[in-house]
This record gives sequence, C-alpha cells and structure tokens, in this order.
Amino acid sequence: MTPEQALLLTKAQRSVTAAEQLIKEDFYDFAVSRGYYGMFYVAEALLDQEGLSFSSHAAVISAFGKSLARSGKVPIEFHRHLIDAQSQRTRADYDPNPALSKQDAEQVVAWANAFIRWANKALSDS
Repeated sequence: MTPEQALLLTKAQRSVTAAEQLIKEDFYDFAVSRGYYGMFYVAEALLDQEGLSFSSHAAVISAFGKSLARSGKVPIEFHRHLIDAQSQRTRADYDPNPALSKQDAEQVVAWANAFIRWANKALSDS
C-alpha cells in the first residue's frame, strides 16, 4: 500500500465515522453523503493501485467498473453499491427535500464499511 492509498483509506474511514455520528443525530441525508464519500475514496485508492486517477465522480465510478469490477479484481457488488450510493448522495446534496431514511443511511454506511475492510486487506496484501 502506498502512502497515498493509505491516506485515502484513512479519509474513507473518517468519512464513515462522521456518517455514523450524523445518523445518531438524525441527519440522514448528510450521513448518506459522507458514507458515499467513504466509498468514493476507497475507489480512488484502488484505482491508484492500477496507476489510474480521475478528476470527476463519474469518471472514477466508470473506471472502477471497467478496470476493477468487470475484470474481477474487485467484487462486482462494490461497483453496484458505489453507483447506488452516488445516486442517493446526489439526492442528499442537491434535493431540498431528499426524504432519505435512517435505513437508507445505515445501508450506505454498511456498504462503505464492507468496502473499506475489503480494500484494506487487498491493498495490504499487494
């Protein structure tokens, strides 16, 4: 694991920790957003392992699917979860009434935690 990848995984974990605190305070839309960002940082770290870097969310998600998920280097469900979380994050950040529930927020956080655990192991083993 490179120092850059380690920093991204640390940022991912901090983002998810913030999401968990936001859930406790009933800020579900903000928790969804932070949970998504945790997943986004993991995707960036894994793409960095491939020598890839992108400047937009869409480019990161697309490259993650093409270069990592479809090739079998990363479990395909992580790509699906990243897409779903990004969709919810867009609602959370831009819709004045996103109507996201505690269950929505907890689901994104669970996906993010699973993604972080998998990435920590994968990048430590490489």
